[in-house]
Amino acid sequence: MEALQSLVETLNFYIWSFGIPVGGQTIPLVVLALLGAGVFLTLRLGFVQLRRLGHGAAVATGRYDDPDDPGDVSHFQALSTALSATVGIGNIGGVAIAIHWGGPGALFWMWITALLGMATKFAEVTLAQRYRQVEEDEGGNTVAGGPMYYIERGLGPSWRPMALLFAIMLGLTAFLTGNGVQANTVADTIEAVFAIDPAITGAVTAALVAAVILGGIRRIGRVTAVLAPAMALLYVAGASIILVMNAGQILPTLGLVVREAFQPSAGVAGTGVGAILVTMMWGVKRGLFSNEAGQGSAPIAHAAAKTDEPVSEGVVALLEPFIDTIIICTMTALVIVMTGVWTERVSTEVTLGGGDVAWVTATADGGWEPTSEPASVSVEDGTQFDGGLGGGLDGATSGGTGGGTRVAWHDVPVERLYEDEAKSRPFSGVIDPKTGQATAHDGTTHASLWGDAVESGAPLTMLGFQRGLSPLGDFGHYVVLLCVLLFGISTAISWSYYGDRCAHYVLGAKAVLPYRVVFVGMHFMGAVLPLKVAWELGDVMMGIVILPNLIALVLLSPQVAEMTRDYFRRKPWQNP
Repeated sequence: MEALQSLVETLNFYIWSFGIPVGGQTIPLVVLALLGAGVFLTLRLGFVQLRRLGHGAAVATGRYDDPDDPGDVSHFQALSTALSATVGIGNIGGVAIAIHWGGPGALFWMWITALLGMATKFAEVTLAQRYRQVEEDEGGNTVAGGPMYYIERGLGPSWRPMALLFAIMLGLTAFLTGNGVQANTVADTIEAVFAIDPAITGAVTAALVAAVILGGIRRIGRVTAVLAPAMALLYVAGASIILVMNAGQILPTLGLVVREAFQPSAGVAGTGVGAILVTMMWGVKRGLFSNEAGQGSAPIAHAAAKTDEPVSEGVVALLEPFIDTIIICTMTALVIVMTGVWTERVSTEVTLGGGDVAWVTATADGGWEPTSEPASVSVEDGTQFDGGLGGGLDGATSGGTGGGTRVAWHDVPVERLYEDEAKSRPFSGVIDPKTGQATAHDGTTHASLWGDAVESGAPLTMLGFQRGLSPLGDFGHYVVLLCVLLFGISTAISWSYYGDRCAHYVLGAKAVLPYRVVFVGMHFMGAVLPLKVAWELGDVMMGIVILPNLIALVLLSPQVAEMTRDYFRRKPWQNP
């Protein structure tokens, strides 16, 4: 596991850190490409995301549906399937992670990603409809579409290698971002509440996912058309109650978000004061993970919509980043910041042999950064120091400035460690990272210790809801727990379709069923991986798959602009 984590961290660093130096910091190439393409398409399409948002809502209601149009699902079912993949763990866990690392200002950059992403999503969905392939296959599907098809058919056969690269990488991304991360967050949240082994949770959710995805896109569409609205309404209702009860704090909190976007004081686990690019990077990464604009995944679902007007599905897709990020992610962030839980330490069982335990060392700017595990960490009366490096309680070690290597939870050091949940017996002894055991001076061994630690991911959002709804009773965390379960399962269901369409493109119809079987297996694997590894592995694949899609969108943008002008000139919804 340590070797996998090291590899993932290395890949994640190069993909999300390689870029252009600016003022002593580096703007990652992936961030530049994503935001740059969004700006270009916004201007090229005349701010279509603002001018045509209302029309997109009208089309999505089914007002203009024609059941005789080619395709597998209605406009609303296509939107529900895509929203099931976008409205989910990114809204609950992703926002919390962005704030944990980048501070409240990360939300601002999520907004920017969403606003620009609306134009990107419009372009990719319109092209997916234009170049989709209609046929029958063994899985009962009649439509196959997505970036791999508009790369090859729109740009020409010579671009097929890039189309294949996209399809392969998105198929792998589906295993991780759209599947493993969902299972991981569900398992992590249920373990935090009920102390159920993640392997058990993973087995149960994998079985539920299998029961749906083996039925193909029609069953997926029927299930998500019910799940997506229900889970979104439940989550939004809970967050809305908290916001209403704290209405006076909304404007000051939004002001804090804007200030922190440009003058960040860093997230709890951030790299220090003033790291604006860190805040921007986490906002963009989690914004992309949440709304998926530019990633090329949602066009695969929208390609199956019943219509012979590509632009009509493009305007429906405009709604996704708006609903997902501008509305739901903002509500999540406001709850987390307004309740103050993002900086709060809570009593936590620190599992030394796994879970979210990490090893960090101090940095010169006052933050903390991950480091390799030490030979041992000595603890006296609950206070730890790096015994493996020869350090002492004064922090004068070679492991880092002001404190050496520390046991951390969610990459933030645990200040004092105890033997018991009541924190009445401070631990004194030695922690051996390799065995995941803590041995007290009296010879007693412990697989876990207790201490006050910060939360991240879905458990942080759960804590915010619990705190925010506490005047009404101690049930807020169960609202998030239920939503995590529904979101995680529905997102995995939708992403299975994205992945099997990629398998269909690369290997043909015979690969669809085997892909779905492996997908279910990867769902279980994702549940038992540490949270950080699961998310970073998903980020690696996501960063790679973005670039081929964005290149195609920019090169095919003249076609999108012409189709858009023609559609709104003809107004086919008025003259069917």
